[in-house]
Amino acid sequence: MAHTLPEHPAKLWRNPEPKRSYDVVIIGGGGHGLATAYYLASEHGIRNIAVLEKGWLAGGNMARNTTIIRSNYLWDESAAIYEHALKLWERWPDELDYDFLFSQRGVLNLAHSLQDVRDSVRRVSANKLNGVDAEWVDPDEVAKICPILNTSHDTRYPVLGATWQPRAGIAKHDHVAWALARRCDQLGVDLVQNCEVTGFLKDGDRVVGVQTERGPIRAGRVGMAAAGYSSVLAEAAGFRLPVQSHPLQALVSELLEPVHPTVVMSNHVHVYVSQAHKGELVLGAGIDAYNSYTQRGSVHTIEHQMAAAIELFPIFASAHVLRTWGGIVDVCPDASPIIGPSPLEGLFVNCGWGTGGFKATPGVGSVFAHTIAMGKAHPLAEPYGLERFTTGALIDEHGAAGVAH
Repeated sequence: MAHTLPEHPAKLWRNPEPKRSYDVVIIGGGGHGLATAYYLASEHGIRNIAVLEKGWLAGGNMARNTTIIRSNYLWDESAAIYEHALKLWERWPDELDYDFLFSQRGVLNLAHSLQDVRDSVRRVSANKLNGVDAEWVDPDEVAKICPILNTSHDTRYPVLGATWQPRAGIAKHDHVAWALARRCDQLGVDLVQNCEVTGFLKDGDRVVGVQTERGPIRAGRVGMAAAGYSSVLAEAAGFRLPVQSHPLQALVSELLEPVHPTVVMSNHVHVYVSQAHKGELVLGAGIDAYNSYTQRGSVHTIEHQMAAAIELFPIFASAHVLRTWGGIVDVCPDASPIIGPSPLEGLFVNCGWGTGGFKATPGVGSVFAHTIAMGKAHPLAEPYGLERFTTGALIDEHGAAGVAH
């Protein structure tokens, strides 16, 4: 039986003063940082851990995403790590003993052109070869799966079919964070809020700790999991990362009766729509083209996003926007993450997820924890090392997986 939610999430964990020394320090108290600490403690027996968060736990991108979970990516390397994550998502409600409303309602990735159809059918074939559940469905089947979707031929972007992953879905992001925080706390991990990392302690080319607003903290190993600010931290450590930070736009509507049964994504018009458990519509768009650390919506991006959404879902034309926001995402040149050792001994990097971070949470948590514990990349992380940017072995997932989200 899943854990019953307490009256207030703050009751789930302590907020201790940081010690002066830890075996492992994780920078970033979002989903990836918490999941990494959880697996370090539960699978590798390392419990003298501090998760350092400059604000409040899960107050960054973990609270600023659209909660889509799927694994139907094109390339072998991407399918492997996202399918690993999805299998862990399926275990987590029982394993963490917490109901974070994981709903496997499926995801449709729409095709609007002949090239979309070709790319989508290719991706379905690749998914099946990698053991990922995926199907190609025609417009009539799309209409059966999502009756409120406009599948008529008289639209600017007619629906010519879609890929369908039945095991995909959504989860409630804040509940996921609370579940992880509660288990980390039970395992003895220190979750330290309001503790910004401002620099690194080094002994030659080895990182031996971090400098924080609350003083220096020594560490045997340090893991970076601070979405949106990875390049800033890397620069403070003395090296550069091939990532850029961009706002990612999304919004929610007022509460509505349940009408939307699945997740619908369209790469061509670049919008994706689902309905949250409480009833609000959750709509997302692509990243803003400019670099920024602003956590707010851009009117021009939202305007295009809403126009596309209303064409696909005329039923939503009279819905009211409740709230808009922008998450800050790190984007690599090949639209795939970086996971592994940094150029400095003792410092490990997890960044560059772009729009794929939330769905990867359990998978990258287990993989990054293994990498930190063993001092070398987990087999699923090996293709995502920094060296690929010098060898040319890139994993160009940009646009290949039916919107990068």
